[in-house]
Amino acid sequence: MDRPETRYARHNEGYLAYQVVGRGAIDLVLIETWTHHLELWWEFPEIARQLRRLAGIGRLIRFDRRGTGMSDPLPADTLPDLAEQAADVVAVMDAAESERAALLGFYEGGALAIEVAATHRERCRALVLYAASARQAWAPDYPLGEPVDSILERNAQWSASVAAGDPTFAKLMAPSRAGDPVFESSFMRLSRSAVAPGAVAQYYRQSAALDVRDLLGTLRVPTLVLHRRGDRLVPPEHGRYLAEHIPGARYVELEGDDHAAFTGNADELVDDIADFLTGSRGTDPDRRLVAILFTDIVGSTERAAAVGDREWRALLDQHDAIVRRELARFGGNEIDHTGDGFLASFATPTDAIRAASAAHDALRSIDVSIRAGVHVGEVEVRGRNLGGLAIHISARVMSVAGAGETVVSSAVEQILAGTGYRFDDRGDHELKGVPGRWRLYAVRP
Repeated sequence: MDRPETRYARHNEGYLAYQVVGRGAIDLVLIETWTHHLELWWEFPEIARQLRRLAGIGRLIRFDRRGTGMSDPLPADTLPDLAEQAADVVAVMDAAESERAALLGFYEGGALAIEVAATHRERCRALVLYAASARQAWAPDYPLGEPVDSILERNAQWSASVAAGDPTFAKLMAPSRAGDPVFESSFMRLSRSAVAPGAVAQYYRQSAALDVRDLLGTLRVPTLVLHRRGDRLVPPEHGRYLAEHIPGARYVELEGDDHAAFTGNADELVDDIADFLTGSRGTDPDRRLVAILFTDIVGSTERAAAVGDREWRALLDQHDAIVRRELARFGGNEIDHTGDGFLASFATPTDAIRAASAAHDALRSIDVSIRAGVHVGEVEVRGRNLGGLAIHISARVMSVAGAGETVVSSAVEQILAGTGYRFDDRGDHELKGVPGRWRLYAVRP
């Protein structure tokens, strides 16, 4: 999934940065913490994975709140109140052409999501709250809260931590990643990019003063409240309070100590959201079932020695152009070029076999022979690259083929049974580094 384009919604003489990613029958609006940056967040692998998974549920709309990330800055010591911020959310939805959406309120973004759901009911179809609270500060009728002085002191420490590059707060956010220097340094760098250290206290001072308890009983949308049992920053009692006071709310308490939604059992968290909104657990966008084609020039070393470097280079260039043409012709996605061979993925094994067959035929014009191997399996998607055992199996299948042959795994042979393809049984093989024995088949011309 490519990174989405950042766009701008105009509201109250200012601009709010937002992105839309994914597609589906429902819209999701993600309302997160003040510490946020639309574009740089994609550089954090754990966050990027969670965003891709959420976008697998429906069309995901996310934005930078006023004064943070890529949205317009605010004058010093000023912040819009909760009603104004709710209007910001509606403005972003309007710009993204979203009539109604499921609101996902994470962290202190939960209070804003509750405000939108209560005051703009026609725009909200469901509400999901994670690590949220109706109120942060202690009060005689809200003993779950923390003394205001303690909240403000922690916010001041957070400001100093961001300014100094001290990972202490990163450890509070994600205890499961404590001691991981790459995670901690990346977390601090992205935090500094989202909010200037001097502004952190200003933003979170407002969050500490919020109280949306009077809105909870007015909510009339399906609501899911998620919380981790060991959250040190927002203890789960806050989540239980929300679920008890929102009519019909469902409460799910997850294992773990992390406050950050994108660490720990992050996949389980998204699965619960997907199940609540769609009735089925989420899919993994980083794994995909594909047909994989490997090709390799037969006798390349001997041919290079016979014709010399210059002529061999010219032959390789011709080979590359021909194979790329046939890959593209049948919908192949070139993953890697190995010097004298290619790794490509296809939507179906039929397309992969047809591309291999066409390449065999076309390469005869330059007197070059290749071998090809095709397998079908799940792969791990890593940007434009693919990984996983299925890739290794495809390479090993190819190694069994002779000049001008395409050999396939039993998985391909079974999928294509009854389609008119004919295969010659090549028997069982041990594929180096791959468990078990594999039955292989050669495609008849």
